[in-house]
Amino acid sequence: MPSRNKISLFEGVDRVAICCYFLLVLVGFVNIISASYNDEMEVLAFGQNYIKQIVWTAAAFCIGLFILLLDSRFYHMYAYYAYGAGILMLIAVLIFGKEVNGAKAWFEFGAVRIQPVEFAKIATALAVARLMSNYSFSIKKPSHLFHVGFIILLPLAIIILQNDTGSGVVLCSFIFVLYREGLNKWICIPLIMVATLFICSFLFTPMLLLLLLLFIFTLSNAMMIGEWKMHLTFVTSLCFLALLLYGLSLLFWQGALSGYACLVIATLTGVVVAGIYAVRKNIAAIFLTLALFIGSMVFVPTADMIFESILKPHQRERILSFLGIVSDPSGADYNVNQSKIAIGSGGLFGKGFMEGTQIKYNFVPEKHTDFIFCTVGEEWGFLGAMLVLGLLCTLILRLMQMGERQQEPFSRIYSYCVAAILLFHVLVNVGMTIGLMPVMGIPLPFLSYGGSSLVAFTILVFIAIRLDATPRKGLVSNI
Repeated sequence: MPSRNKISLFEGVDRVAICCYFLLVLVGFVNIISASYNDEMEVLAFGQNYIKQIVWTAAAFCIGLFILLLDSRFYHMYAYYAYGAGILMLIAVLIFGKEVNGAKAWFEFGAVRIQPVEFAKIATALAVARLMSNYSFSIKKPSHLFHVGFIILLPLAIIILQNDTGSGVVLCSFIFVLYREGLNKWICIPLIMVATLFICSFLFTPMLLLLLLLFIFTLSNAMMIGEWKMHLTFVTSLCFLALLLYGLSLLFWQGALSGYACLVIATLTGVVVAGIYAVRKNIAAIFLTLALFIGSMVFVPTADMIFESILKPHQRERILSFLGIVSDPSGADYNVNQSKIAIGSGGLFGKGFMEGTQIKYNFVPEKHTDFIFCTVGEEWGFLGAMLVLGLLCTLILRLMQMGERQQEPFSRIYSYCVAAILLFHVLVNVGMTIGLMPVMGIPLPFLSYGGSSLVAFTILVFIAIRLDATPRKGLVSNI
């Protein structure tokens, strides 16, 4: 009797996922031809992007077939080895790599470039799945959660050192996997608050932000422990105390205290009072909101320092442009403006294959890589764009379904890691082309030109398909 894991090549394989994969690769290849070709080029010259993409596509197909042939236990057994190799590649490219567009993230071998970060995502997904599938692992234990965080943050830190922050941020998508596996929501909330406060610090004055934080703090406590009248009296008293301090400052101290300083003093007084009340009443919920509130107060003044010292100038420009704080039509805003023009001009049915004027006359930069969705929108219109998004969403949902039907936690967690990575890429890439997200240099899965991304996404998806096929030997795939 054959081994449980040794199945024929396509037995138990999810056909819907395979079909979505092949259709997306085909659509990507057609649009790369349209974005790259012009009448002055030699059609079959190897230097053409679409000819190179044929080679990479063939290599990706061969690798995908090889993955289906491997024993499924191989991926669990060598997950940590793959992670170690991925970290070594990231360090090596940081030392010996070639700088492209300001990021030292590429190995160059003649005419071939390899971007290790794409393969580091696979290694990280495998390592996270391996660690979290251990019998003794519990996401509720701080030490175990620390180990998962270390596995995710180590490659992220190295990628940031390569000045390729956009690619590194993709690893943050694993937060969705952790939440699916039982991560406490109270750990997720501070992370969401940090991101929200960072953005709000550019949109609102410190005074308004502090008032909003005070309101949220009071509202959350009132919802958890009741006593609405007491909380309304509390926040009213703080505002009255702040006004009183400001009046005294004007009368006796020549306005030495600004309105913001008075509000901060009144708020800190309120924090002390709330802490004493929580101790006397033994209400643990208030301690949690107090910690979040104090942390938020400390973080808001430092947001500017983080913005200026950590982010690169072009990253700062993209964020400020995205938030509408600055306008630079010929600089940071140019790509997005031309992208929206291209997509909008496609209308319902599009202009047709190789008929897109914004694409043909090079108004859209990176039209075959990061902004490939513009080519889809202009030449195939709204319907074509919806078809592409429909295929991507179907593949992502299918991966999540694969995860849910797995009996082994390793396969489930890995499938969700792949779904999270693809979802993040789609949301950010499509969002930046239509102006809903800041510009980050990440590709649209299976559509954007590039051998590293195509091969890496193929490996990601086909490992999930292979893991899903093993326990379904002899069963008919539910399509």
